[in-house]
Amino acid sequence: MSDNINALAVEYFDFRHRVSPTSAHLDGDYRFADRFDDLSRAAEDDEIEEDREFARRATACDEGLNPEDRISRDMMAWDATVRADLLESRLAEFGVNPISGHQAMLPVRIPKLSMPSVEVAEAMAGKLRGVGQAFRAMADRLREGIASDRTPAEFAVRQTIPQLDAWLAIPVAQDPLLNVTEPPGMADPLAWRDRLRAAIEAEVRPALVVYRDVLLDEVLPLARPDDHAGLSWLPDGAEAYDRAIRLYTTLALPAEQIHEIGLSQVETLGAEYRQLGPQVTGSDDLATIFEALRLDPALHHTNADEIVAAATAALAKAKSAMTGWFGILPQADCAVEAATSGAVAYYFSPALDGSRGGVFFMNTSEPTGWGRYQIESTAYHEGIPGHHLQLAIAGELTTIPEFRKRAFIAAYSEGWGLYAERLAAEMGLYATPLDRMGMLAADSMRACRLVVDTGLHALGWGRRQAIDYMLENSPMRESHVTAEIDRYLVVPGQALSYMIGRLEIQRIRAGAAAALGDRFEIKAFHDVVLGSGNLPLPMLDRVVRDWLAAAG
Repeated sequence: MSDNINALAVEYFDFRHRVSPTSAHLDGDYRFADRFDDLSRAAEDDEIEEDREFARRATACDEGLNPEDRISRDMMAWDATVRADLLESRLAEFGVNPISGHQAMLPVRIPKLSMPSVEVAEAMAGKLRGVGQAFRAMADRLREGIASDRTPAEFAVRQTIPQLDAWLAIPVAQDPLLNVTEPPGMADPLAWRDRLRAAIEAEVRPALVVYRDVLLDEVLPLARPDDHAGLSWLPDGAEAYDRAIRLYTTLALPAEQIHEIGLSQVETLGAEYRQLGPQVTGSDDLATIFEALRLDPALHHTNADEIVAAATAALAKAKSAMTGWFGILPQADCAVEAATSGAVAYYFSPALDGSRGGVFFMNTSEPTGWGRYQIESTAYHEGIPGHHLQLAIAGELTTIPEFRKRAFIAAYSEGWGLYAERLAAEMGLYATPLDRMGMLAADSMRACRLVVDTGLHALGWGRRQAIDYMLENSPMRESHVTAEIDRYLVVPGQALSYMIGRLEIQRIRAGAAAALGDRFEIKAFHDVVLGSGNLPLPMLDRVVRDWLAAAG
């Protein structure tokens, strides 16, 4: 007898939270609050096996399914399969990540973990012990990589070692993992914090030393140089990259085709810059426009507070305009906060239990690196009408299984975020031509990503070649370009999701508008796109086509 698809969906959601207990905690699921993610080879093997079994069971569900059930079945089978495929590439064997690795992101993530009860708070000591085990497992995986002649890029190792040293230099009593809020009803908060500190001292700090020493003594001497930093230089790199493309774009696109799409988008953006340039920089020369956006002090911020204030103001403006463009609106609120590590900007979804709203972070570690023209497009991407609107709505839907509410579908989510930047222009949100120039600058980065990500991981480009390409074809500063290129190198394929996703959403919208003619309503279209949660792009296309068929 085949499984009931809704019961299987619940089981799959539990599985996903069980293997990612820290994400579960951030989501407001406290069943695994005493655990941290198991990063061992054995756990990876188990996850692959369970993913394959879920895909098999989902595919076997083929009787008595309504349209929503079919989406759940197909999405579960797809999600479990592409996850297992990428895990089988064993990226952890060379997975040193100075951008979003645990040594960079735990000081941000741990303080965001809700402590709704004494029981959850007491479980934190177990989670911290798990952090120590995770760093030891990461060291073991790198040794496996050395044995299989698969080592990290040298720049990633060289950047990660100082991050670990800086963490270890902090007194244990001031460790960032202690920045958690005590719950209501805690009888002895000081004793609780002593237990957390003891776990850090006994487990986390020694593990950080082990990981740092393995990087320094065993990995760094064998690390790949800058001109061999991409996947294409690994024995099985082509297959690993194909799997990453499938996961991050949800489409079966060859790397060479994505590369050409990127080149075409870069060329199209050049014409838009030349049209807007005279209003902003007094020139229609592309090099002159880029130079002004990079270097003119008047076009850049000077302190963190004004960056957060400007993003907050843009978010408020977008909130007030939502009702004209969306029928379904998020109930959870969104806030803006400064951060000093991680990506330039990033978003955390609201907790499922309502204990925390959505928040997007602006990395203000280098305030003068933020162009004044970048703030609005970033706020619209990370907040409203971008990630917060889309992900909060997904989390609040009552008609779909939980796993679909929290599924990670980069091409849909990041594609929507980039679509939102252009949609903001239609909504009249950009205050000035300078702010609209920020939309183009953001587009340049995402278009260049298609070129350089495929260049690095499929075409044999070196790190410097990729940096030079982005400098020539975007207004980004070299320090920001370098950080971006490094991000693409340590997370192959993820950078493709933005522009590929946006282009597909725009294609689907254009098709719907053509099919409905005068009957096309943007509110209704957006509600259809957002009303089924995160979807692989082919399934989103199917949902919209079904809507069109029903509309006659």
